[in-house]
Amino acid sequence: MAEEIQMDNNSFENVTTDAPFLLDLTVSFPIRYAVPLLGYFSPVLILITLVTNTLVVIVLLKKHMRSPTNAILAGMALSDMFTGLFPLPVFLYFFGLGNYKEYIPYKWCYTYKYMSELIPTIFHTASIWLTMALAIQRYIYICHSFKARKWCTITNVLYGTLAIYVIAILSQISRFFDSTYQPFIVPSRLDPNQTIVACEEALMPWVRDNPDVYYNVYYWFRVICIHLIPCTFLVVLNALLISAMRSAQLRRMQLLKQNKKSESKKLKDSNCTTLMLVAVVGLFLLVELPLGIIIIVNIMDNTFELGIFSDAEKYGIMNLISNFFILLSYPLNFFIYCGMSRQFRETFKRMFTGAPMPIDRDCSQYMTLPTENGKTALTTDETAL
Repeated sequence: MAEEIQMDNNSFENVTTDAPFLLDLTVSFPIRYAVPLLGYFSPVLILITLVTNTLVVIVLLKKHMRSPTNAILAGMALSDMFTGLFPLPVFLYFFGLGNYKEYIPYKWCYTYKYMSELIPTIFHTASIWLTMALAIQRYIYICHSFKARKWCTITNVLYGTLAIYVIAILSQISRFFDSTYQPFIVPSRLDPNQTIVACEEALMPWVRDNPDVYYNVYYWFRVICIHLIPCTFLVVLNALLISAMRSAQLRRMQLLKQNKKSESKKLKDSNCTTLMLVAVVGLFLLVELPLGIIIIVNIMDNTFELGIFSDAEKYGIMNLISNFFILLSYPLNFFIYCGMSRQFRETFKRMFTGAPMPIDRDCSQYMTLPTENGKTALTTDETAL
């Protein structure tokens, strides 16, 4: 969850008025939906994600499980986990304990902005691009297998993951410096006889001079580079992987007819791994596409004043529900791995039964992949997940 946490309408009206702009959750969120979803259900899902994704990382980083694909999956698990974990204190304090009824107090200004919006956005952006890297890597293994041994290495994955995080931070870095908060004394909503010190948001001069330009550039960059391009790319790659799996299945039938059972088994294992990764990417698209469409329509609405989201509450509700389903998807990958990967399931079981871990993988370190240009490719094993 990223801009997914900040449920306001991303309208630029707030930044151009002279009236004080106070952080107010009753304005930013559709409260009757936000309280149960963010205050009660989301913390439970986040804690479940913390457990399941920690287990995923532990299993995937076992010595016999280490591979380029598993390294990306571990990175995705960590990114998803931290995307939910950072806003957890905000969810609990404001929505779980009912403190949303009051203006956000001054001591929470920066904590709220960083932990509920900016830092989760960085991790969520990294997770999106890591998912794209996963699909690209599997496509190379299946369709350009001779190049896989050179390109798809653990070292390259680590460098790529580091680059993804650096770019994700840079894509969000301006938001850490585009505004500041000042204390603003206002009457308490709960007790009019009392006053509280609220957060008055003030734009930095370099933003205040051209707010429309700044916010248009920022949000259009996010729409195109964080949602539109990755999701489109993943839809195409998933279709290509499914097509490659069908071709591999036909190849496997031919190998069985030729009594080449060993190569046939390796091809079957490769298809199983591909099918599992297709399921992971498919789940990602299932929950990300609706949110991406909502955000794209909202940015177009704000930029061109189309009047599509004239009712800000409807946008907030759709955004909130879409984000909740993204959060719901985070622990599901663990069950996909357990259900579709014998190696993952066996390693997980041995962790709790005390049985020794295998010294080497159950299958060979090298495997035969579908032919490229009529030749059979021998490349590093990626079927062991």
